[in-house]
Amino acid sequence: MEKQHVFDQIPDYLDGNLNKSEGSAFESHIRQCADCKKELEEMKSFFNVLDEDVPVPSDRLKAKFEAALEQEKMNQGKVVTLESKPSSNWTGNVLKIAASIALLVASFQMGSLFQQRKVDADIAQLQNETIQMKQTAMLSLMENQSASKRIQGVNYIEEFERPDEAIIQALSNRLLYDENDNVRMTAFEALVKFTSSETVKNTFIEALEQERNPSIQVAIIQALVQIQEKKAAEPMKKLLEKEDTQPFIKEQIKAVLPSIT
Repeated sequence: MEKQHVFDQIPDYLDGNLNKSEGSAFESHIRQCADCKKELEEMKSFFNVLDEDVPVPSDRLKAKFEAALEQEKMNQGKVVTLESKPSSNWTGNVLKIAASIALLVASFQMGSLFQQRKVDADIAQLQNETIQMKQTAMLSLMENQSASKRIQGVNYIEEFERPDEAIIQALSNRLLYDENDNVRMTAFEALVKFTSSETVKNTFIEALEQERNPSIQVAIIQALVQIQEKKAAEPMKKLLEKEDTQPFIKEQIKAVLPSIT
């Protein structure tokens, strides 16, 4: 016993797991071996520190030591493997590198997302400004003294997939009040694409009551019949009663009037 160290028996001795004979032999050795005595004292001190924070398990002191380390690991939020020998920290370094890469990628993706949103916003603003410029040009041309310019302005409707109320109203004014037959017909052809609009429907009905050009009258009648606009029946009846209404217009009205009344 004097020639051999008893390091491996220290945990069992401290935990009270040595029998009487083994305990006596252990204590006898400790009194004679400075190295084992020093190891015993150091382990006692270490276990005393653990006793302050970690409850003592009901089994072996060695198990208590491992449980204390496990608890400390959980408290610090670190993922490590408990081993009896010191281990290399390469795993932790790899995790740190992976986390750094993930953070870098996430930052890059967020930066790309924000940049894309800014680009989209800039494009949307540019598109809106372009539409406003086209609308301004269109409205300006439709007020021009030249009939050809007004027709050019009306034809600008092709640039707008969903024209707003200002454009619809401007086209309606051309159909209702323009002195040039060609401008009025062009305005009708532009408006007929948007007959779902109540403004357009009301404009056609009003135009039918005051229009004198037979070609435009026929075009308006056909459009109103196609959308089955029942409010068009009264102005059609009035045209039938007017002496100056062209005979072929009256025949057209008589043919279609039953379908909307």
